[in-house]
Amino acid sequence: MLGFRDLVFYGLLFMVPIAPMGIFGGVFQSSGGMVALAYVIGMVAMVFTAASYAQMVKAFPLAGSVYNYAGRGIAPPVGFLAGWAVLLDYLLVPSLLYLIAAVAMHATVPAVPVWAWLVGYVVVNTAVNLLGIRTTARFTSVMLIGQLIVLAIFMAVAVAALLHGRGRGFSWEPLFNAHTFTWPLVFGAVSVAVLSFLGFDGISMLAEENRGGPGQIGRAMAAALGLAGLVFIAQTWVAALLVPDPAGLITNGDPDGVAFYDAARAAGGGWLATLCAVATAIAWGIANSLVAQVATSRLLYAMARDRQLPGFLKTVSRRSGVPANAIVLTAFLSIAIGLYMAWRSDGITLLSSLINFGALTAFMVLHLAVVWHYVVRKRSRNLFVHLLVPAVGFAILGYVAVNANVAAQRLALVWVGVGVVVLIGLYAAGRRPQLSGLDVQVGAQS
Repeated sequence: MLGFRDLVFYGLLFMVPIAPMGIFGGVFQSSGGMVALAYVIGMVAMVFTAASYAQMVKAFPLAGSVYNYAGRGIAPPVGFLAGWAVLLDYLLVPSLLYLIAAVAMHATVPAVPVWAWLVGYVVVNTAVNLLGIRTTARFTSVMLIGQLIVLAIFMAVAVAALLHGRGRGFSWEPLFNAHTFTWPLVFGAVSVAVLSFLGFDGISMLAEENRGGPGQIGRAMAAALGLAGLVFIAQTWVAALLVPDPAGLITNGDPDGVAFYDAARAAGGGWLATLCAVATAIAWGIANSLVAQVATSRLLYAMARDRQLPGFLKTVSRRSGVPANAIVLTAFLSIAIGLYMAWRSDGITLLSSLINFGALTAFMVLHLAVVWHYVVRKRSRNLFVHLLVPAVGFAILGYVAVNANVAAQRLALVWVGVGVVVLIGLYAAGRRPQLSGLDVQVGAQS
C-alpha cells in the first residue's frame, strides 16, 4: 500500500520534473517566447482540475479516474464515453514517451536503431511493473532523485551564466511580452505545455492501493502539481533567457527538439547540453513511461471489471497484486503504436496533439461530473467548491481546446465517434454500462 510520499513521488515522476526540456522549443515558438506564461496558465488550469479530482475521489475512492467519476457522478454511459476519451490519452502516452526517448538516444548512440531503444525501454518497464507496485514505487523514487539532481545542476550553471552576462540577462519577457501577447497565442501554447502536467491525475488511478484514505489522494495531487509547476516555470524562464536566437526559434520552430539543449550549451558548454539530453531520454523512456504504464493498466483493469472491455484485462496477479494482463497489453500496444509513429515523419507531433486533446476533453467531463453529482444530485450548498471551481476549470480548458491543433480536434472527434458506436454495440449485445458497486458507493456518500 502507498503513503503520501509515494503518491507525490509517483505524480512528480509521471509529470517528469525535467519534462519541459523535451518540448521547450515547441512551447517557445507557439507562445511567442512567453514560455513561462504558458506554464503559469497551464498550472492554474490544472489546479482547478485537481480540485475537481479531489472532490470526486472523496465520493468514489476507486481506480479508473475520470471513467469512474463521470460514470458514478453522472451516469454509466457518460462514464464509458469519458473513459473512452481518456483511454486515447492513456494508451498513447507511453508510446509517445518511448518514442521521444528512443529518438533522443538514437541521436546520442546512432549505432542502435530507434526501434531497438523503444523495445528495450518497454521490456525493462514491463518487468519492473509486473514485480508489484511497491517495487515500482522504490524504483521511481530513485529516478526522481536523479532528475532533481540534473535539474539543480542546470539551474545553478544557467543562473551563474546569466549573472556573468551570457544570454539576455534578467528579463520579464518569458512571462509577458507586450509586443507578441495575444490570448489565442498563449492558450494555443498552453495546449502544448499541458503535456508536461499530464500525470498528476494518474495519482487517482492508485486510489485502491492508497493507505491514507481518499483525502490523501487529493492532497498528493495538489502537492505534486504545485511542486512540478514551480520547477517547470523556473527552468523554462531561465532557458528562455539563454536561447541563442529567440527570433529564429519563433520563426522556424524546433523540428529537431534541441532548443533547450542549445540553451544549456550556451550556459555551460557541450557537457551540460549532453547531460540534459541524456537525462531527458532516461526520464521519458524509463521513469515517466514506467508510471504511465501503471496508470494505463489500471484504467484498462477498471473498465474490464465493469464488463466494458474484455474480461481478461481484469485479472490480478496473486503474487504481486497488479493487473498483469493489462500491463502486458499496454506494453504490446506501446510497441506497436510507437513503431508506427516512428515510421511517420510527423509521429511525435501527431501523438502529442492527440494526447493533449484527449486529456482536455476528459478533464472537462470531470468538471461536469462534480457539478452534477454534488449540486444537482446531492443539492450541495457549497457552491464555491462544487459549482464555481469546476465552472472556471471547464471554461479555461474549453478555451484551450478551441485553440488546440485542428488536426487533433478532428482525430479526437473521430475517436469519440468510434466510442459512441462501441457504446451502441454494448447496448445491442446486452452489456450496457454498469459500474461495479455503484449503488453502494453513491449511497455511502449521501
